[in-house]
Amino acid sequence: MPLAKDIQISVVGCGMWGRNIARNCARLNLLHSLTDSDQERAREFADNFSCTALDFETVCTDNAVDGIMISASAAAHESLAIAALQAGKHVFIEKPMALSLASAQKINETAKASGREVMIGHLIRYHPVFQELLRQVENGAIGKIRHIQANRLAMGRIRNTESALFDLCPHDLSLILALTGCLPETVSCHGAAHITPGIADMLATGLGFANGITAGMNTSWLSPIKEHRLTVTGQSGSLVFDDTKPWPEKLTLFSDHITQAGSLFVVERASPNHLPVAEDEPLKQEVRAFAKICETGAPALTNGDEGVAVQSVLEEMLNAFEMTNISRSD
Repeated sequence: MPLAKDIQISVVGCGMWGRNIARNCARLNLLHSLTDSDQERAREFADNFSCTALDFETVCTDNAVDGIMISASAAAHESLAIAALQAGKHVFIEKPMALSLASAQKINETAKASGREVMIGHLIRYHPVFQELLRQVENGAIGKIRHIQANRLAMGRIRNTESALFDLCPHDLSLILALTGCLPETVSCHGAAHITPGIADMLATGLGFANGITAGMNTSWLSPIKEHRLTVTGQSGSLVFDDTKPWPEKLTLFSDHITQAGSLFVVERASPNHLPVAEDEPLKQEVRAFAKICETGAPALTNGDEGVAVQSVLEEMLNAFEMTNISRSD
């Protein structure tokens, strides 16, 4: 749906993901300006996208700017977001929302006090395939949910400033909370740091919910095989969202049936059914959603409250975290 008025967005942070955000803003005719702590880098990006390079203070005071999309280091999210909100701008924050629950709560409180919206970059919530999976679950395609398994594995992009917990887990936590509709009652988290001491690069997380649903997350920067797969198992089947598959095969319904005959269990397998989903780029959908927020002031799917909910589980994971001791020989 087209916007009723011209919306202008400034992108803060000219890194790899900032480039992707700027590209989508430019394609949607939303890009006003770019800013980065490295002014030369900001000018280079601005030349590439035919816009203006500005410092952050100027962006905050520019009345032409409706919203600010922050793709800076996670440690800078709180100060940047609060300054932008207090300047009267709607704000998008790339995940993680913050590095602590207290910081996330402070951002959300500032948004509410300023009368502006904050949107968190939990990108997969805007993926057409996940949105169809959620519709299928809500329409009873697999019956009551029993278990959710999220695997997010790949080789790199390894960080030495924040662990895989903050870099990768927010995506899948956002999906799991959307499916369960509540926070977990129990949280376990184990991991190891093989590359940078003290910075976990692989994690195994277990979640238990009051409604009987269980969930697990396997997360790693060190897997030679890329796996971005969400499996939702219910009483009458399973839905699998595999983001590494070609688009027509990304969402699959398995209608396998288990029955008990005395002390034995009989598994009846059915042919998998690939469900059709209209193709679109998730990041473009996410940028469109933020532009709509700038136009209407209506909250996002991934608004501040949702961001705080995800952050609260991250904090529980951090508190429950047990690091496997590694004796490095290299």
